[in-house]
Amino acid sequence: MIQPQSKRFQSCCLLTTATAALVFCSFAEYSQSPKSSPSASAASGQARIAVKTELVVLPVGVTDAKGDFVSGLTLPDFRVYQDGRLQELTKFQQQDTPVTVGLIVDHSRSMGPNLPEVAAAVSAFAQSSNPQDEMFVVDFNDDVSVELLSGKPFTNSAHELEKAVSAVTARGRTALYDAVAEGLLHVQLGNWDKRALIIVSDGDDNASQQKFSQILALAQRSQVMIYSIALVDAEDDGEERPNVLRRLSRDTGGIAFFPKSLQSVADISKTIARDLREQYTLGFIPEKTDTADSFRQIKVKVTAPGRGNLHVRTRPGYFTSEQKQAPAKPGKNAS
Repeated sequence: MIQPQSKRFQSCCLLTTATAALVFCSFAEYSQSPKSSPSASAASGQARIAVKTELVVLPVGVTDAKGDFVSGLTLPDFRVYQDGRLQELTKFQQQDTPVTVGLIVDHSRSMGPNLPEVAAAVSAFAQSSNPQDEMFVVDFNDDVSVELLSGKPFTNSAHELEKAVSAVTARGRTALYDAVAEGLLHVQLGNWDKRALIIVSDGDDNASQQKFSQILALAQRSQVMIYSIALVDAEDDGEERPNVLRRLSRDTGGIAFFPKSLQSVADISKTIARDLREQYTLGFIPEKTDTADSFRQIKVKVTAPGRGNLHVRTRPGYFTSEQKQAPAKPGKNAS
């Protein structure tokens, strides 16, 4: 049964809207001090996140001039550069690998007429995904909640996901940034190395405690790709929200979509599922650096004679620091 929005998922790990910078890097691992209980963590308002940076993992999408995925590439076809220096690849996968995915769904008042189509699109995404995928739903308006899925933090059931989206009525304002922060934290509880968030929203943020600069920093420090389905006019330069969603997606290796009609949202969700399944996975062990908290720029090039002009998409880089989450005051949605 999908629990009501006022109920929050709690596990041995603290789930709370992040109110300070979370530090994620390649193969981020969620850990908790063995002497601390969930209640003790909640009391201190501190999330404990240990980060390992030995291996940098890059999901890479390669498409041709028509936008179609280019399959059949091999390791020698790829070159990965960190700050302009060629890296030796130690990991290469081209098969469909499972992913942990968070669906961040806007339930503000203006989304009321759209929610039936959005729920159907979420179901279509699940049906098009890898059967081993782990998925969850974050519903948000003035408040943010991770929905329980038959008492579990994750599911691969299209029916359960659709019910989770439909469980909350549309009301109030839009706490988009707080919801993204919650999704970035919850996705770390998943079992798979490949992780993504999909944001579905029609409005700019007007209710979060977080600021966009904070959320962008969280996203850039994560190994999480962010896809956006923006139910707004992409050409409306008077609105901030298209650029917000574009940048979140671009800076994490995802894609921002601006559907022209609600009917196309389900098709876009299938496109995202296909994009996640068709990616190559590259990995390398970077040289150690004494520079703390620095951003390393990544560039991936593909040489495939006879394939024409190819477009390569991945995240633009990563942070080198290995840090722990600093104590933070619980947000308004903290348990």
